[in-house]
Amino acid sequence: MLDDFLVRAALGGTGVALAAAPLGCFVVWRRMAYFGDATAHAAILGVALSLVLSTSLFAGVLTVSLLMAVAVSWLSGRGYAMDTLLGVMAHSALAFGLVAVSFVAGVRIDLMGYLVGDILAVGRADLAIIWGGALLVLALLGSRWSALLTATLSPDLAHAGGIDPRREQLVLTLCLAMVVAVAIKVVGVLLIAALLIIPAAAARPFSRTPERMVLIATAIGVLSANGGLAAAYRFDTPTGPTIVCLATLLFLAASLIGRRLESIAPRPARPHE
Repeated sequence: MLDDFLVRAALGGTGVALAAAPLGCFVVWRRMAYFGDATAHAAILGVALSLVLSTSLFAGVLTVSLLMAVAVSWLSGRGYAMDTLLGVMAHSALAFGLVAVSFVAGVRIDLMGYLVGDILAVGRADLAIIWGGALLVLALLGSRWSALLTATLSPDLAHAGGIDPRREQLVLTLCLAMVVAVAIKVVGVLLIAALLIIPAAAARPFSRTPERMVLIATAIGVLSANGGLAAAYRFDTPTGPTIVCLATLLFLAASLIGRRLESIAPRPARPHE
């Protein structure tokens, strides 16, 4: 079965969606969208590093993504405005990565594959990395679920309950770096943030609890990945962008339906918002 490239692509897209959707909910709740974007852009520098050192692409991307996320977290508390800091680091990391890749001699590099993904080229080894990373992310989020929610809702409440908000931030940072590393093959560095944010945002109008939002976001992410793959195969379009386009259409539909439902029966405010 795994000899069929479409089956491998579908499994790869599903694995990334399963990891990205729950994490994306925390990104939305904590308003960390640009944080995810900066971490994703740093992945190109990780690609260059892995090629120069002849190491695993996954290891290079994970290392640099994690270093970027930790650096942003560290600098944000030292007098730098978060949006300015993220803007500088996101674009500079992408630029340095692209320049560094051009200096790698004797290696033919498909930059478009790294920028917008190449899900149809996913192999068995890639599937092992994607699903291994996805299961690790889900295990981390599941084991820290209550603490993460409390720290997201109120750092003061977390402190009162003996929870260190910085430790929970570090857990999310590690998960974010892991998702970037496994998703680069599927949607590329320019679209990873979209796959994190859009399914979670689409799930929000229908969610009265954090757990329900995670489940709906996961369903939307899996539908986007597999539906986008089918549409790209049918219409011969770039697969990564097509996946994000379908996710966007689902978000627009969810927004319209959510407004309609709210006009009929307004809902009370939800604490996780």
